[in-house]
Order: sequence, then C-alpha cells, then structure tokens
Amino acid sequence: MAKNVVVIGTQWGDEGKGKIVDWLTEHAQGVVRFQGGHNAGHTLVINGQKTALQLIPSGIMRPGVACYIGNGVVLSVPDLLREIDRLESLGVEVQSRLKVSEACPVILPYHVAVDLAREEARGDAKIGTTGKGIGPTYEDKVARRAIRVADLMNKARLEEKLRENLDYHNHVLVNFLHKPAIDFQKTLDDALASAERLRPLVADVSSALHETFRQGGNLLFEGAQGSMLDVDHGTYPYVTSSNCVAGNAAAGSGVGPNMLHYILGITKAYTTRVGSGPFPSELPTDAGVGHHLSTVGKEFGTVTGRPRRCGWFDAALLKRSVQINGVSGICLTKLDVLDGIETIKLCTGYKLNGKEIDIFPVGAEDAARCEPIYEEMPGWKDSTLGAKSFDALPATAQAYIRRVEQLIGVPIDMVSTGPDREETLVLRHPFQ
Repeated sequence: MAKNVVVIGTQWGDEGKGKIVDWLTEHAQGVVRFQGGHNAGHTLVINGQKTALQLIPSGIMRPGVACYIGNGVVLSVPDLLREIDRLESLGVEVQSRLKVSEACPVILPYHVAVDLAREEARGDAKIGTTGKGIGPTYEDKVARRAIRVADLMNKARLEEKLRENLDYHNHVLVNFLHKPAIDFQKTLDDALASAERLRPLVADVSSALHETFRQGGNLLFEGAQGSMLDVDHGTYPYVTSSNCVAGNAAAGSGVGPNMLHYILGITKAYTTRVGSGPFPSELPTDAGVGHHLSTVGKEFGTVTGRPRRCGWFDAALLKRSVQINGVSGICLTKLDVLDGIETIKLCTGYKLNGKEIDIFPVGAEDAARCEPIYEEMPGWKDSTLGAKSFDALPATAQAYIRRVEQLIGVPIDMVSTGPDREETLVLRHPFQ
C-alpha cells in the first residue's frame, strides 16, 4: 500500500529540508509544496553541484517525478517562471512535470510595496520579513479579496478584481505609508503576459494527488520555513504568515489528514534563526562557538543572504515542535558542523518567572524572558563528514544523538552528515 510522508522544519527554518526531500523523492511518485512562497529557500547539493530552489518542490531534481504547488502557496508568477527557466537551462525538465493549483493566491507588485513600506515604518520593531509580499498576499486571501491563479486565466475577471484591489492598496500606500501608487495598466499587462506562460501548468492539484495515491503512488509533502515560525504556534508576532506545521499539508494541498502517514521533522544539530524574535540559546557569532557554527555551517539565508543567528541545540524548543506537529521521527542535519568543538551544550529547559520549565513557551513575550538551562556533553575531534553508518560516528557523537532522542521523546531516524545527497545515514526509513 502507498505511504505518504510530510517533511517539516522543527526549528526556525533553514534545517536542510530541501536535501532530505530530494533524497526521499527516490521513493515517491509525487512531491507537493503546501504553504509559503518564494520567501522559502531550499539548497541542494547533488554530485557536488549546488542548486537553490524557492517555489518549485525539491523533488524536481529527480527525473520523472511529478511536482505540485498546492493551494496553500502564495505564488509570484514571474519568480516561478524565472526558476523554471534557470532549471531548464541546467538540463532539468520542469514544465512537463510541474502542476500549479488554480486556487493559489497571486503575489502582485502592490503586495511587495506594502510589505517593504510597512517594515520600513516599523523601524527597530520590524518583524524581519523577506520583503517579498508574502504577508500582504495572505492578508488578501483571508480578507477574501485575493486574486488567484484561476483569475489570471480570465481577463475580464482579473481586470475587475485588480481595479478594486488597487483602489484599496494604493489608498494605503499613498495616504498611510507615504509611498507612490502602483500603476493599474502596467500591473494588468504584466499579469496577463505571465499568465499565458503559466496556463499549461494550471491544474486541479487536489484531484491529481488523490489519483496518484489511488493508483498506489507514494506522495511527499514538502514544508517551507520552520514550525516555530508558524503564524499560530510560533514566536508570534515574529513569525511567517502561513501555517508551517504538518497539519497544514492537508489544507494546503487538498487531501484529508488520513492521507498523512508519517511526519519527518528536520532538525539541525544546533539552532539557527534569521530575522527578529526571541532565541534563548543564541550565541554571539563574532567569536567562539557561535562564530564556529556560523562559518563552518555557512549560515547565510538562501533567499536573502542574511547571516543567520546561531546557538546551541534547544531540546525544549524541539519538544514544542514535536507536540504541535505529531512528529513520527527526526532527521538530524549538519552534525558535521559540531566536529572539533571540545564541549557541547544542550539547552534542556528554561528559567521563566522564577520557575523551571522544559518546553518552549507560547508567544514571543515569555520566550524573550527565558533563561536557558544547559547540560554539557563531551564533543569529538574526529570528522563525521560523510560517515556511512551510525557505528562509523565517534562514540561521543553517537552519545549526543541518543541524548537528543531522550530529551525530545522521538526517535532520530535519519542523520545528515554532509550537504550532498549521498551523505545521509538511515536508521529507520520513513517510507518503510
């Protein structure tokens, strides 16, 4: 019987989901993105060649696998087309294998303008968005005024909805944010031009996924960002604008929860975060271990290039993530970045308001007041890079993995020992 796997990030994103989705795609017939937009960045290394993806599912790098962009994704059509062109210039066949939901809300220039202007107006209180219009597009979706992919295919309907939306957004831009208005005719012409290229890719993604599963095909659901950036369960308001948790794989692609069989949580062997918001186990990155994690781990954002904040592994954060996702097993990534650190610390809980707690609190206010409680373990000098079996890891690295399992209460089923597709240890296969 077919089996479906959901891949989600369990921290603040950038955990290495793209590589694991690519690796697992060998066992899948379809891969679907179910939330976020081109603010996501997945970097793959295949045979030493690096490829960065933003919208197209990471499964595109496996020939013959169908890829889907589900209704939960907000879509920048020009960015999608540029990504297709770039991949096809590298010899990857995309257009015959990619389908886009007709229900995806479309990111338009006024969304980007509002996003950038609001962040500028916030000053030091900014959220730390990528400025790509993601939040304002999700706002339009919830306000029931979004222009969706299906609307792009109907000129009269698009023109009517765009005029109404621009009346609203230009009023906000000019009168409240003191920025120039967005031109109606140029926006319409550009949208219609890109729609013609998009038209052959538009499909009923929900029905396609159900049909693949009915015929015995495995499906892989690819999340973007990380669970602690979830708009409901993350460090609100320092979050993204969508639900990043595993449950949204159902709503964001049009399948029932009974079709989600195994939840794989991708987790770095340490912790990183991009943008603003609380980070209890954070270390300074200008010296010491923080500098080591930043430089050895090459911790810069795939989409923005921003340096990532770095810190010790936070088991209390993971306990919250396991709880809100129903994680079946963990893939621990970037273990090799810890090579050479003499003493490794694990954050096992926090002191908050005079009490000790062992799970990450809800919301940014309490999280910002958390003082980390650490447990120390010996590190290892031998390299773990490219290790082919669990027994090949140094004994102290094995002990570190087992201790993480104990603290979070979930098995570590996979370990990534390097950036390449083949540098992956499997202790229990998600599809078996």
